[in-house]
Amino acid sequence: MSRLSARAGELSERLARQVQAVCRHYLPAGRREGRYWMVGDVAGAPGRSLYVRLFETERGRIGKWVDAATGEHGDLVDLIRLNQRHGRLSETIDEAEKFLSLPPSAEVDLCRTADPPPVRVGSPTAARRLFAASKPLAGTLAASYLTARGITRVGNLTALRFHPRCYYRANEDDIPGLPGSFPALIAAVTDCDGVQTGTHRTWLDPSGLTKAAVASPRRAMGNILGHAIRFGLADDIMVAGEGIETILSLREVVPAIPMIAATSSAHLAAIQFSSSLRRLYVARDRDKAGNGAFAILSDRTQAAGIELVSLMPELGDFNDDLRQHGAPALKIRVIAQLHGAARSRFIEG
Repeated sequence: MSRLSARAGELSERLARQVQAVCRHYLPAGRREGRYWMVGDVAGAPGRSLYVRLFETERGRIGKWVDAATGEHGDLVDLIRLNQRHGRLSETIDEAEKFLSLPPSAEVDLCRTADPPPVRVGSPTAARRLFAASKPLAGTLAASYLTARGITRVGNLTALRFHPRCYYRANEDDIPGLPGSFPALIAAVTDCDGVQTGTHRTWLDPSGLTKAAVASPRRAMGNILGHAIRFGLADDIMVAGEGIETILSLREVVPAIPMIAATSSAHLAAIQFSSSLRRLYVARDRDKAGNGAFAILSDRTQAAGIELVSLMPELGDFNDDLRQHGAPALKIRVIAQLHGAARSRFIEG
């Protein structure tokens, strides 16, 4: 290992100890969401494609980041290098040393001391307890929320539950004086064998018509990477998409096909493949992050010998299509994009 590489490794560890300060300094348009700092790209554009890990877990180290749209990843030294457009590692080392010599921010210190202990934040055990403490979906405010989005097949959705007062930790983008809890749609995140590894929360407005008016209405806890919210038992064919509403919109018109919701574009790109999977349909969102996730999945499925098929909405996503055009029109559009074998196997009538 060269002297510069060794120095970069040392700086990466020091930067990780101030990860929130690094994110605020180099990616100020981003925001903290749960255990991650979310932003659009390495240049710091607004968005949610790139996420930086703020806490150490068994799934990854503090400061590691991934951009779902491009597939880029690395540590905080890599992030600074790309953010500052350095051509040489020595330039990045100088920049990192300059940053580390700055006096600590009182705001960042306050946020750090207010955080729960990293080993307990969002643990799989806490995720499973939250799901177990929630109520069955039928007849709840969460069912009303889904119905308001055109989703009527809400019976027998064992992966989804409802919590009437789910704790919400406000971040810097929330207005002061928010309640400490909101009603929430609760979803079990499981691995390919059906073992629950995490829980996803969608906080709701008490009216049941929209999401709660908070900065981060969706958050996940537990081990999420590679896993998903599952509807049906997948074998050789499966549909995968980002959001719960996107997948439930497809399930509204083709309910027999096994489907999973990965919770975000970054997690969609990283879903695990079962050994039996032979064809993967991807319910895409029409945005940069969705295109990036599909590109990564294209490489991964090709290497795994899995056929990848794109399902494209007419509007921004399939829930937009369902609400704007109705279920009959959506069904026609989806069936037209399925292969003949899938049509005869899964389509009613």
